[in-house]
Amino acid sequence: MPRRRRPPRAGALSDLQPLKIAAQIAALQVLFYLIALVLFLFTALVAGVPFGLDLVLGSQRVRGDTTQGWVLGFVWLLDGGLCMALAIVALIGRSKLVPDFAITIQALHLLFTTLYSRGLPQSSMWYASLVGSAALCAGLGIWGCQYRELQPVFFGGGRILGNNPPPRGTVSSDGGDDEEMGLVGKRSGENDGPEEYEMGKVGR
Repeated sequence: MPRRRRPPRAGALSDLQPLKIAAQIAALQVLFYLIALVLFLFTALVAGVPFGLDLVLGSQRVRGDTTQGWVLGFVWLLDGGLCMALAIVALIGRSKLVPDFAITIQALHLLFTTLYSRGLPQSSMWYASLVGSAALCAGLGIWGCQYRELQPVFFGGGRILGNNPPPRGTVSSDGGDDEEMGLVGKRSGENDGPEEYEMGKVGR
């Protein structure tokens, strides 16, 4: 008899859809360069340097021996590290996929920079900002996704996870009814009036 194949786990087919993953990578990459354009345009205006695609797709200006090179490296950390971590948490939301997307973004950036410059980047500072961006994005993205995954889920007006007070009239852990226990307690304790005492007698 042929062996039965184990059924795929829930969500396995949706997790491995190539078109969905490709669309997510494309969206993150476009967002990566859009944020880079805004940040480098602002940096160029503040520093009084001409703005061009060399700031985004070039690697020669990211140097460790000039102040401008350190500023550009910090901008790459801000874009590829912090901003991409927030984007992955918002668009992907799964901690186990964060390192793959973080590395893919920087790998594609290396490819596009190589094609634009017609050669591999030679600046060690540029490579340091590349690796630092990937590491920062992965670390912050994993933390953000795990924090998001651990949040309580609300359904039907109540929390599925977490400690909730039992609704009124439910049976408590010791087998008694909350409302009955409340009436008995009031009858056996302070006697506020004849009406409360009579309700206690009817409850019994």
